[in-house]
Amino acid sequence: MKQELDYRELPTERDVLAPDGSEIRLMSETGRGSMVHCSLGPGEVSLPVAHRTVEEVWYFLEGTGQVWRKHGGEERVVDVAPGGSLSIPVGAQFQFRATGDRPLSFVIVTMPPWPGDDEAYPVAGCWPVTP
Repeated sequence: MKQELDYRELPTERDVLAPDGSEIRLMSETGRGSMVHCSLGPGEVSLPVAHRTVEEVWYFLEGTGQVWRKHGGEERVVDVAPGGSLSIPVGAQFQFRATGDRPLSFVIVTMPPWPGDDEAYPVAGCWPVTP
């Protein structure tokens, strides 16, 4: 478990490319959760994925978009914009897209912290993804 009094400023460049194709900038973390900044360019569509062991909470900062989620017999698409938030339960299938002329950007809190490359796995999504 991290014991430091962590402080980080948002990096100008991405740290990693997420399994869904979005850009990730690492932010603070503890032993129980991690936080990242996520962005997807205008008109882009993420790859559809699900997570094996983590749950997430998203808070939207910039741009407009849509998020598709499917979990436990429920399936829905929601329009997202700055000030909105949503949850991604463990095992939920999800995909998102930026619908405006600005990047869709949001903060993600992941609980427990992101465990590694094998966490996300591909699923059938809602929208086609173009290379």
